[in-house]
Order: sequence, then structure tokens, then C-alpha cells
Amino acid sequence: MEPFNAEPPRSALVSSYVTPVDLFYKRNHGPIPIVDDIERYCVDISGLIETPKMLYMRDVRMLPKYNVTATLQCAGNRRTAMSKTRNVRGVGWDVSAIGNAVWGGAKLADVLELIGIPKLTSSTQSGGKHVEFVSIDKCKEENGGPYKASIPLSQATNPVADVLLAYEMNGEPLNRDHGYPLRVIVPGVIGARSVKWLDSINIIAEECQGFFMQKDYKMFPPSVDWDNINWSTRKPQMDFPVQSAICSLEDVQSIKPGKVKVSGYAASGGGRGIERVDVSIDGGKTWVEASRFQKTGIPYIADDITSDKWAWVLFEVTVDIPHSTEIVAKAVDSAANVQPEKVQDIWNLRGILNTSWHRVHVRVGHSNM
Repeated sequence: MEPFNAEPPRSALVSSYVTPVDLFYKRNHGPIPIVDDIERYCVDISGLIETPKMLYMRDVRMLPKYNVTATLQCAGNRRTAMSKTRNVRGVGWDVSAIGNAVWGGAKLADVLELIGIPKLTSSTQSGGKHVEFVSIDKCKEENGGPYKASIPLSQATNPVADVLLAYEMNGEPLNRDHGYPLRVIVPGVIGARSVKWLDSINIIAEECQGFFMQKDYKMFPPSVDWDNINWSTRKPQMDFPVQSAICSLEDVQSIKPGKVKVSGYAASGGGRGIERVDVSIDGGKTWVEASRFQKTGIPYIADDITSDKWAWVLFEVTVDIPHSTEIVAKAVDSAANVQPEKVQDIWNLRGILNTSWHRVHVRVGHSNM
């Protein structure tokens, strides 16, 4: 309960392309802060810049508003399945630490122009190369200090990257769980970089030195354990690899023989589209291609201008299941990245980025009717 972490049932998760706010997963590292004096609330922008600025909500709202449909996914999504191979540390998630929402707010590139940083800038005159977001949120990993993370300045100042200071979610003001009154949305990147309850923005020379950038959310090989780990040997994880999960069936489910609809989601980081989703009903020996879709009535084409580049893709296929078997899903993104077959090959001590083939076991029972 504190820190509050929760995910919806997998079947409810894919009932709609845009995830309702109450079905959107909650990921927190400390108590949820209360910000109630909206008139006095402001974001302090400082660091390696000429003109520091206090940014009030009215300043943010005066900038052009953009709506960006983007999927957020916790780096630990599907951690529970990884921990069955070998024990890992972290919150145990099923397949639903992910959600897709329409975020409304100002582009960070426009905000940074207010303090004299032009668009498409990779370094300020004072040597600033990263943008650090600091939360009001306090957490024990920072010894009671605030949660923080950073992204490269080149990404922050690129309008095409769609990094937002968001004040709306699905057309409504953010609620407390999701960062009211203002949060960062960094599309295509693990959720840990989309800082909620924004308190300050710092332009810094090196990437953020906070706990969640330097001592967490890094990908290590299976050979590394808590006795030989050296955090400094790895870069902080940013883009999410290609991922998919079956949501219409539980991991072990009893069904009647016959036609079964297999549906779920697929997503990739960095704005890469989903080129294909393959489904197998014999444990991965043979495959059929599932249909992919985002918005009703608009054909989904990976990386097409009509598609939401930062958003997940839903898939479905109807298959005939005559007997008990293992159903598997795997996705391929537009760069031809594919999910690894076995979780053992990507096991890591923090249990992040479990993008192995998603498997569900169905037991077929014959009805007496």
C-alpha cells in the first residue's frame, strides 16, 4: 500500500485502445504527495543556463497544447514470470504494468525555449547536456530525498520526440496517482523517466546521479549477482525493447475445445512500430500472424503517419484449440527486433525488461452437456 503499486486484470487492460485512468497501472516509490495550492505551485528551472525561471501553471498553459497518445510501461513489467526462473528483487508485476493514454500538455522543447535554449540543442553554452526532472515525491532510496531522473538535452529540445510537461490524461486533469498537477511524459522510454509531481528542472552536464538512474533500472547479464554487481559498468536503461503479452487468457486456463480468441498488446520503444505479431498454439513450433490495430476504422501500418508512433498496438487472432497446449505470442518491431524465446537468456537480478515470448497454458476439458 505504501508505496502504492497496482495493476489491472489483464483482460480488462486490453478492453480498449486508450486505457481508462482507473485501469492505468500505478507505480510509486514513496507516499503519494498532495499538491493543493495550485496558484502557488511552480517549477524551478535552473542549472547550466543564462536565465533561471520559475514556471507557474499559467505559464505552461499559455504554451501551445499538444495531445500525445503514448504508452507507459514499467521496466519491471512481467517481473513475476522472470522471478520463477531465479529470484529477483523488485515489485512483482504480471503483464499489466503498462497502459496507453492521451497525454495533454506543453512540449518540453517549447518550455526550454522560454529560458533561451533553442530547439534541437545538444549542449548549452555553459555545458549543459542533460535535463534532470526532480519530483516533489520523497523516497527511501534517495535517503528521504526526491525522486529524480534525466534525459539527454538533444531529446528534450527535439519537438519530434514529443516530450511533454503534461497536465491532462485522457482529456481530464491529472489525478493525484498520475502526477497532479504536472508531470513529465517521455514517450518510448521506460516509465521510470516520466517523473510525476514535477518540482524542478535542472540543466546539467552529466546525466542525473540519482539512485534510480545510477543504482537501479540498468540491464545486467545473467552472470551478475548481488555479490559482484558494479552499477557503473552499465548505462541507465532508456528505450524499451519490443514487448507483447496475451491478455485474453490467464497463464493457466481451462477452456472448452474449439475456437478461441487470442488477444493482447504489443509495443516497442523509441517510437518503433509493430511490424508483426505471431501466435503459436503448439508451444512455438508453428505460427500464425495476428491482426494488429490501434484506432477503430483506421488500418494500422507500422511507422505510418496515420498511426500513433508512441502507442501500443492491440492484436487478435481466432484459433482452433482441440486439446491442452501452450499458446505463445511474440512481436516484431519495425527495426526487425524480435522478442527472445527464453526468459533464462535475459534473466537479470533486478528483473527488468522481461520481453521473452509470452506463454499461456490452456487445459482443454470436454463438457458433459
